[in-house]
Amino acid sequence: MSALDQGSSLLNALAGLGLFLLGLALLSEGLRSLAGQQLRRLLLRFTRTPLSGAITGACATALLQSSTAVTVATVGFVAAGLISFPASLGLVMGANVGSTSLGWLVALVGIRLQLSQLMLPLLLLGAGLKLLGRGRAARLGLTLAGFALLFLGLATLQRAMAGRGLLLDPGHFDAATATGRLQLLALGFVTTLITHSSGAGVAASLTALAAGALNLGQACALVIGMDLGSSITAQIAAIGSGLSARRTATAHLLFNVVTAALAFVLLPPYLRLLAAPSLPSSQLEPAFALTLFQSGFNLLGLALLLPLTGPFAGLIRRLVRASQEREVDDLDAIPPPQPDQALEPAADALRQTFGDLVVHLGGLLGAQSGPAPPRPTGLDGLQGELDRIELYLDQIHVEQLEAPEGRRLLHLLHGLDHLQRLHERLEEEPDRARTVRTDPALAGLRQELLGLVSALPAILATDHWMAASQGSAAAARLIEVSVQPLRHRVMEAIATGDLELEWGTHSLEAIRWLERVSRHLQQICRHMARATGA
Repeated sequence: MSALDQGSSLLNALAGLGLFLLGLALLSEGLRSLAGQQLRRLLLRFTRTPLSGAITGACATALLQSSTAVTVATVGFVAAGLISFPASLGLVMGANVGSTSLGWLVALVGIRLQLSQLMLPLLLLGAGLKLLGRGRAARLGLTLAGFALLFLGLATLQRAMAGRGLLLDPGHFDAATATGRLQLLALGFVTTLITHSSGAGVAASLTALAAGALNLGQACALVIGMDLGSSITAQIAAIGSGLSARRTATAHLLFNVVTAALAFVLLPPYLRLLAAPSLPSSQLEPAFALTLFQSGFNLLGLALLLPLTGPFAGLIRRLVRASQEREVDDLDAIPPPQPDQALEPAADALRQTFGDLVVHLGGLLGAQSGPAPPRPTGLDGLQGELDRIELYLDQIHVEQLEAPEGRRLLHLLHGLDHLQRLHERLEEEPDRARTVRTDPALAGLRQELLGLVSALPAILATDHWMAASQGSAAAARLIEVSVQPLRHRVMEAIATGDLELEWGTHSLEAIRWLERVSRHLQQICRHMARATGA
């Protein structure tokens, strides 16, 4: 290949990578804007247990014929706050198992579904919806365009590497020795690293095996490396994402490392088993033997690690640490059977999420009290946390509501309800907060609410909910008694022509927003004080 051709291939590969990253960014943005309560809850329920998550991941990969797309989408879901990091583990483990369906498809019928051929029409549809649609249709168009660009980028990468095959001739490596198998594994890893498609490499290996260019041992070692290389795309997808997304990508990498190590150790006995003339396995076609091997070691890795999802998640948390741990990540998919043990972590998660909402509220009000604590995501991520807490509390049942645990559960549910409403006020009504900041007539009420918001973080850090309840009740009462006279003055100004109707309407809506926000703060603190007894 000439230097000109090599340069052209390199440029095409870089262009493909750029398309992939752009598609990922658009897909994540579209998911954040498109995801409503129903989608969040659907994802949460499908990933409620590690097993259901693994089944979902395997089925999705089998349908899409791309573990890369499922893994990258999972990282995007986590980054968007749609699912938690522990819930993502089953999805990425199942995606590895589902990726073997392509090998079976090639081995059985010798064809491959080319999803990239459908991406240009999908890109056109997405662009049309984004440009011509409004609201949900425009957000759907952005998501479809991002999904199409992601696949087009991967296809461009693959075409840039066309003709290079497996980069080096695998026939030079001896699969009968450990060194040769390790070299073949590295070759498969580099191939997938460059092409960003383990499925393409597996298909090429099956074709070469059927043509006699490879023996079974060489093909198996290559496939191990290709499976391991598929985790690099998730690492790229997690660049610049939040803590949970980086943890998901790390979990996928570590899972692939474990399954690759198992496969590498089991390859020699597997080859000896197939070589035994007295066993039925010796009659297997090489393509079936290769696909069976790939499916087998992925299923074995899933069987070993899926029951250990909890300890595995703990290991990833220790490996990828954060300056601010999220209490909601410690909620089990299924609460402990004892209500008192189940309610404690839910109260901790509500306290932390409430504290972050207070920080966002302070920002909307124009607080100047120093930098806000670090947050991996914004209001979208907080909505995801509230949804996960809701699903967790929904699974807790008590025999008698009059019992201490029953009363505590009721207060936590009331607190969660007001947290959801406060989140709506902050997310859907930013114009009201802007009016509060700029309208001189509202300066007094703004300062009253700002005083409470500035004091709450320190109070919550020490779990003094009773003090928070008293302070929020005092602020809510002051705002409540000030609302009616203030509304009357605004109406008078509109009637006398001193204030335009449009600006008067903005002021009235801002007053209503202040009153609602103060009431939600009061109710959250009151119910949390009764739920925690602090």
